[in-house]
Amino acid sequence: DWVSSVAISADNRFIVSAGYDKTVRLWDRKTQQPIGPPLQGHSDWVCSVAISADNRFIVSAGNDKTVRLWDRKTQQPIGSPLQGHSGGVCSVAISADNRFIVSAGDDETVRLWDRKTQQPIGSPLQGHSDWVRSVAISADNRFIVSAGYDETVRLWDRKTQQPIGSPLQGHSGGVSSVA
Repeated sequence: DWVSSVAISADNRFIVSAGYDKTVRLWDRKTQQPIGPPLQGHSDWVCSVAISADNRFIVSAGNDKTVRLWDRKTQQPIGSPLQGHSGGVCSVAISADNRFIVSAGDDETVRLWDRKTQQPIGSPLQGHSDWVRSVAISADNRFIVSAGYDETVRLWDRKTQQPIGSPLQGHSGGVSSVA
């Protein structure tokens, strides 16, 4: 079925992919062969994957309204699914220091999660008026950027969880990706 997201490890040793078949898959970059069986746990298609900077864990986001953490070496889930979105989760990103995860979804929100406790950090970031399709985190972990079908890109202060300035406008259609 469709592949919806890919990520490559910081050390270029492995690739992670996700798709409409409800799985997350690891691949050896050099041999281009699968590493172990598919990671299963999502009950609907997997929209997005990210790899921690230290390559120790993988995060996946699904249309089943959950975010899941996986141990890269054991390929087993870490804790329970992160729940809080009221719609499909379309995008995930991991901070450079591996301390927090950002997710975005069809419920028009961006959410921050503490990676260790797997609990929400603060309230959902609200400001988009349609599905939020993509999130990214600045290298210094100070800013979050989000993009949505409301044709805007928004910049957020991670610590205060408040928007910075007005939405960036100019697209004449939904914005599906930011970096």
